[in-house]
Amino acid sequence: MSKRLLLPAAFRRRVHGLVVLSLALGLSATLAAQSPSNPPAKPGQQGQPSAQGAQQKPAPANAQPEENPTFVIQRNEVDLIFTVTDKHGRYIPDLKLNDFALLDDGRAPQSVTSFRQQINLPLRVGIVIDASTSIRSRFQFEQQAATEFLMQTLKPQTDRAFVMGFDVTPTVEAEWTNDLDRLDAGVNRLSPGGGTALFDAVYTACRQKLLDVARGQEPVRKAMILISDGDDNQSRVRIDEAIKECERADTIIYGISTNWTPSRGKGDDVMTKLSTETGGQIFFPPSAQNMSESFHTIQEALRSQYALTYVPADFKANGQFRPIYLYCNDRKYQLFVRKGYFAPKE
Repeated sequence: MSKRLLLPAAFRRRVHGLVVLSLALGLSATLAAQSPSNPPAKPGQQGQPSAQGAQQKPAPANAQPEENPTFVIQRNEVDLIFTVTDKHGRYIPDLKLNDFALLDDGRAPQSVTSFRQQINLPLRVGIVIDASTSIRSRFQFEQQAATEFLMQTLKPQTDRAFVMGFDVTPTVEAEWTNDLDRLDAGVNRLSPGGGTALFDAVYTACRQKLLDVARGQEPVRKAMILISDGDDNQSRVRIDEAIKECERADTIIYGISTNWTPSRGKGDDVMTKLSTETGGQIFFPPSAQNMSESFHTIQEALRSQYALTYVPADFKANGQFRPIYLYCNDRKYQLFVRKGYFAPKE
């Protein structure tokens, strides 16, 4: 049976009577209609090129079909991952497709190819830690909390992480690995000192470490854990350029502010913008000792996500930014999702 995501009346007027987001929820039937001659690839077997030039992605050898199905992602499909919480910050499971409404570049999608809860997607996580002079007194707590997060969150069989510190320049202390000892050593090699180039660090982490992760492989969830007070006095790139690079890399930022004063300053606004614009969340622990609680919430968020794959209407492979507006019809829930994406270029 087909279902539709319904927009309120004001939204329908806004898009001039556009019909919203209809789809068949039977995934196998949908994929068969799109690619009748290309059945899902078996583990280790390369898929055949589709009409759009994309290839099917082989499932990992240890994949569980019921938890990690292989999806055919066409060139003009968008894979959108998001989380939903209530007003108390608790993550909401078991919502259905018709609980949401979506606009892509101001229009409802042409079709939706899948909607599912995504709790076991392999993680690719960058731990990016402010090592400038401004956070010297809090640095040891940052290291301890980051190490605890890595130990509790990463599944060595499927997940990978890297560690980057920054002051005036970003420095990678541990390359992509599933070795928890190497990640721990990378965190502990960091030492505070120097100015702060926060935007340069975010830009570099996305461009050099996260942009090409798992391209052509199975889908992964990419995230950056950014620990900083938000101050920046040395960057060469602007905050908007750093955010755009995150969007190109399909990476969300979970920010943990190290400003533990009762008042909120400019740095907190910076950390909030970096997080919310990329579809992540910002945390303001009241003290250094509470940082581990923020990491625990991030861990829960990374395992409590929804995945929506759709074909945009009037799609053009022109490299332009396409804004996304996704919301939950039940307004008591809050939704965390990226603000848009860059279309690929022909």
